Amino acid sequence: MDEKPFKIFVVEDDEWYNRLLVHNLSLNPDYVIESFTNGKDCLNNLDKNPDVVTLDYRLPDMQGLEILKRIKAENEEIHVILISEQDEIDVVVELLKFGAYDYIVKSRDIRERLLNTIQNIRNGVNLKNEIVSLRKEVKNKYSYQNTIIGNSPATRKIYDQIEKATRTNISVAITGETGTGKELVAKAIHYNSSRSAKPFIAVNMAAIPKDLAESELFGHEKGAFTGANYRRIGKFEEANGGTLFLDEITEMDISLQAKLLRALQEKEIVRVGNNKPVKTDCRIIVASNQNLQESVNSGKFRQDLYYRLYGFPVELPPLRERGNDIIILAKHFIKAFCNENNLSLKTITQPAIDKLLSYPFPGNIRELKSVIELAITITDTDEITDEEIYLGKNVMMGDYIEKEITLREYNINIVKKYLEKYDNNIKLVADKLDIGVATIYRMLKEDSGN
Repeated sequence: MDEKPFKIFVVEDDEWYNRLLVHNLSLNPDYVIESFTNGKDCLNNLDKNPDVVTLDYRLPDMQGLEILKRIKAENEEIHVILISEQDEIDVVVELLKFGAYDYIVKSRDIRERLLNTIQNIRNGVNLKNEIVSLRKEVKNKYSYQNTIIGNSPATRKIYDQIEKATRTNISVAITGETGTGKELVAKAIHYNSSRSAKPFIAVNMAAIPKDLAESELFGHEKGAFTGANYRRIGKFEEANGGTLFLDEITEMDISLQAKLLRALQEKEIVRVGNNKPVKTDCRIIVASNQNLQESVNSGKFRQDLYYRLYGFPVELPPLRERGNDIIILAKHFIKAFCNENNLSLKTITQPAIDKLLSYPFPGNIRELKSVIELAITITDTDEITDEEIYLGKNVMMGDYIEKEITLREYNINIVKKYLEKYDNNIKLVADKLDIGVATIYRMLKEDSGN
């Protein structure tokens, strides 16, 4: 798509100087120049949406400040450069206060000064357009249908819950088994809300050592503790204006829960090593694969914090309760994996479909994704048959599913098998399993301690 022409208005009543400015600016073929000799004609043409107006401060029909105010009232995005024969500090301050981009005194070197100023404006406009474009791409990526794949009643209920959650800034508590897509739902809520232009900051509480969790959330001052060699901004401040997503919230230490409660109630945090509160404004979304009420009943989670966080509950169903969504997701993963790896698109046979539908998927969507990617990797044709669908007891998991082990041990075994397959490339494995690098390190540390 062609880039939008960069349009400049030259407003100068001196005919010779007007031609000089137009000539110098026209040397750049990317600029579209239109000139005027009075303020009225310039104002009457603002509907053409110029990017820049170079404006003589003293015109026969009105003063530069009056024109500047009217331009900004019409379109705040237009950049105005005032040009004058006089270097008047008081005038400059007044013009800048009302939104002038620059004030240039007429002189021999005005050409270079003006061209540099306009180039800086153009770079800023291009960057802003890129940011707007990227935000649109991100919002599209996390639209409901692109985030939560499927058309089952359970999936349509999730769409409805996300839509309701985006209407206000109410806290959201997402629960569901491991691998059901809790962070994806959190991102869908954020990027479809009024806070979408601000940061989405995710923190996995289970991946942070307890003695560092407070600093991670609230930040710290230089010298607050051994190793604190500089001031650090915490996640609350990073997420200011946006959304803070606290995953595995029930893993938060009970003593830190009290400080989190205060931060939520007062809408301010205190950095470690400081007593001065810092105001914050971020929406809170929490997630857990455990029942929050049961965590309260067991004494693991504060009841007052539970009531403060629960807000709008979203419960994600396990994959085994989503019916034909399993096949829709499988085909989605086939297409995505083939595209990412420059492979011809694979089809899936009916026996393979039947095999997928008959399996309970304890690892949910994450497990289905791994099963499909493995099937594509080992097939020698453009067709995935039931022989390439390894479930439960398979080449990636050995006979772990037949052993009486915990879900945590089961997950650790999957990670270890992936590390073997991908030559201990932890970042690659994290991407394949759709988990954080810190989570892998934590799981391996837990395993070594057994």
